[in-house]
Formats: sequence, C-alpha cells, structure tokens
Amino acid sequence: IFTMTRMVTALFLKETMAAATDDAEMVIRSKMKEKEGYAQKLLNVFTAIDTSGDGQISLEEFERFVKDPKVISYLAALELETHEPRELFEIMDNGDGSITAQEFVESALRMRGAAQSRDIMYLMRQLRELDRGLQDIYPSWKRSRLKNSFSGRSPR
Repeated sequence: IFTMTRMVTALFLKETMAAATDDAEMVIRSKMKEKEGYAQKLLNVFTAIDTSGDGQISLEEFERFVKDPKVISYLAALELETHEPRELFEIMDNGDGSITAQEFVESALRMRGAAQSRDIMYLMRQLRELDRGLQDIYPSWKRSRLKNSFSGRSPR
C-alpha cells in the first residue's frame, strides 16, 4: 500500500509539474503576443504622426500631433504621457533631430509604465562616471582660463 501511495503521489507530482510548465510557457507566449500587439499599435501611431510620409517624425509633426486631446488620451492608454511633448521627443530622438519608426517603438517600449529601479540605478551610475570625468578635466580647464585671462586673450 505504501509503494502504491508513493507511485500515485509521484504521478500526481509529475502531472502537476507538467501543468505548471505548460502554464509558464502559456504566460510567456501571452506576454510576447501582448508586446507584439503593443508594438503594432505604436507603429500605427508613428504612421499617423508622420504626416510627411518620409519615415521620420520631426519635432513639428510630433508637437502638432500631441495637441489633440484624443491623441493625448490614446497615448496615455499606451502608457506614454505627453505632458511635455518636446521632452518626450528628445528622449525618443537619437540626437539627429528626428525619430524613426524603430526609435519610436523601442523608446516607447522602454518607457512603458513606471521607471524600474535598475533603470534609475543605471542612470545614477552614468551620472557618477560623468561627474568623475568632469572633475578630472575641470582643473586643467580652469588653469587654461586663468592663463588666457593673464595673456590678454578672451576666454572661450
């Protein structure tokens, strides 16, 4: 009887573990499908903003688009707050003055929801490195300014 009970328990555990694995895989598939759907919605938004049709969003296109209250509500539903359109544009832009579809989708996916602790920690680390770099160059910059002021040249 004891052996039989252990066999039944083992079979039960095996089935439970298989079900749990299937559930985990189902959750992963569901999350991936959700992310793909979200990315498609973002591409649709990008296409609507890109009124020039050149595959890039300019600051002017972006600011014009986010003035519409319906658009603001839709973007909020996508977890993209547009309180400061220029700031949002600059965050999404890679520095060339326009946003491509890839930049738009990738940035929006990263900005979705609240900031993660690891994101904040990463930024703090980057700021510390920048601060150290500035501390390294500041003394020589200051000496250069003093030297230029004594030599009669105007400092830059």
